[in-house]
Amino acid sequence: MTVQVMGIVNVTPDSFSDGGRWASTDAAVDRAMRLVAEGADVLDIGGESTRPGAEPVGEAEEIDRVAPVIAGIRARWDGAISVDTMKPAVARAAVAAGATMWNDVTALGHALDSLTVAAELGCDLVLMHMKGEPRTMQADPRYDDVVAEVRDYLRGRAEAAMVAGVARERIWLDPGIGFGKTLAHNMALTAGLGALVDLGFPVLYAASRKRTIQAIDPTAVEATDRLGGSLALALEGVRRGARMVRVHDVRETVQALKVQAAVMAAG
Repeated sequence: MTVQVMGIVNVTPDSFSDGGRWASTDAAVDRAMRLVAEGADVLDIGGESTRPGAEPVGEAEEIDRVAPVIAGIRARWDGAISVDTMKPAVARAAVAAGATMWNDVTALGHALDSLTVAAELGCDLVLMHMKGEPRTMQADPRYDDVVAEVRDYLRGRAEAAMVAGVARERIWLDPGIGFGKTLAHNMALTAGLGALVDLGFPVLYAASRKRTIQAIDPTAVEATDRLGGSLALALEGVRRGARMVRVHDVRETVQALKVQAAVMAAG
C-alpha cells in the first residue's frame, strides 16, 4: 500500500503550531518547497486556524491569504495542492489558483452551496468529522459510540457528496482527531480506524502535534515538543489502514514510514 504524506503550510497568524511563521506569501511558498524537498506528496494550504477556540476569518481575507500562496507553489511545482477551508468561495478561488484538493473540516456542511461547488470543481475532496465548531468543539464533547458515530456521519456525508455529483474516487475520509473529541475519543478512533477504512474510501489521518499528545505526555506543552507522539500516531494510523497522513514534520515522517515499510516487507 502506497502511503502519501501531506505537508502542512499554515498561512495564518494564529495557528496552534506555527502561527505567523509563514504568514507572508514568499515565506509560505518557500516553506512549501522545503516540504516538497523533504518528501511531501501533497501540500495543504490553510488560511483560517481551526484550533480549539479559534475565531473565524472573513471570506475575502482568507482568499487573500491562500490564493497567492497556491499560485506561487503552482508556478514552481506540479504536484498535488490542497486548500484547507470550509468556505466554497475560498475553495473556488484556490482551485482557480492551482489547487487540486479541497480539505473541508465540516465535510461540506458549512454552507448551503458547499456540495454543489464541490461537484462543480471536480477536485479531490477530504470530508472530515468535527463535533460543533472550532470555537466550542472542545467544550465537553460526548458520544455514545465515537467510532460508530463518526463512521456513520462520514458515510452519510460521502453519500451526499456523490448525490450532488462528486465522483466516488475523488472522496477521502478523515475522522477528525482532536476536533470535538477527548483523549479517549481520539484513541478509540485511532484503534478503530478500520471501521472507517472498511467503508471503501481512502482515509486521511491527521494527528500531528495535537493536544491529545500532551494529554498523554504532560511535558509536551509546546506543539514542537510532540514529534515523538506525532510519529507514533502517524505510524499507527497507517498500520490500521490510513492512505495519507497530514503532518508538520515531513522529513521525519517520511523516514519513519520508510522504516515501517521495510520492516513490513521483511515480515
